[in-house]
Amino acid sequence: MIGANMIRDNIDFGLYMESTEAAHKIIPASAYAEEVADYLLNGEQMHGAMLPWKRTRDKIRFRPGEVTLWSGMNGHGKSLALGQAMVGFVCQREPVCIASFEMRPVVTLARMMRQTAGCRHPDREMVLGVHEVWSDWLWLYDQQGQVHADKILAVMRYAAQELKVKHFVVDSLMKCGISEDDYTAQKLFLDAICTIGRDTGMHIHLVAHSRKAKDETLPPGKMDVKGSGAITDQVDNVIVVWRNKAKEAARQAGEPLDPNTPDALLIIDKQRNGEFEGKLGLFFDQESMQYMEHGDFQPVDMLRPSFWQVF
Repeated sequence: MIGANMIRDNIDFGLYMESTEAAHKIIPASAYAEEVADYLLNGEQMHGAMLPWKRTRDKIRFRPGEVTLWSGMNGHGKSLALGQAMVGFVCQREPVCIASFEMRPVVTLARMMRQTAGCRHPDREMVLGVHEVWSDWLWLYDQQGQVHADKILAVMRYAAQELKVKHFVVDSLMKCGISEDDYTAQKLFLDAICTIGRDTGMHIHLVAHSRKAKDETLPPGKMDVKGSGAITDQVDNVIVVWRNKAKEAARQAGEPLDPNTPDALLIIDKQRNGEFEGKLGLFFDQESMQYMEHGDFQPVDMLRPSFWQVF
């Protein structure tokens, strides 16, 4: 496929198994002088990549070197929401690498193509043209199934060092060769991921499933993430995606619907370096696979530069 950059296993990832030398982390205080002066004069400024929903732009940004956990129950759309976010980052000229161990690259790209074009069937010319643009900004690690934790850490370092990737997606943690009940291994793996983020300045996005709930009509929280509690303790941000199954059931039953009731919630449940934590309602368009801010909105052209102006 034109423009689909694949990271394949014929690369010697052994060269990227080791962490950054400690000597590189010893920095003179004078190197921070300008940054400290700006911080004292202006305070913490909003910076980082933006999500593709205007209401989020003064609430959360994806800063270099941080780790974000995307969670939610199985089938509630967390990978779709994350995919739309990645389309947005590419449109902002932030290089992205996606390691989806649960979905073939062609399926991942087809979903993102629909979200980019804002329709179910973009024409062939558009598909080829968009992929040509993506050739400079979007990479995929071509591996499905279980991957050893050390291998994915090496792929992260390779993506940061050789491809200058700014956002790396791991979908999902369940496929990284660590048992759900091995809390020590989970903590060590998260420690290593956070270290890579800090050392390289790459923002790392992790997908983790929530525990199966008795009642899917109630949104889960960060305490419902499968595995060790250290997972949510160690990451910088936790975002939960929840699908409004009650609204879907009412629609199927032919019941009247409140147009202001969202199809999904984007729940910012933790933000270590930001002030906002709360819920944002979203509306889902099946044709484009886009989440939108209002039920009466049309899918947006995510390639339009003016869409990414800060409001």
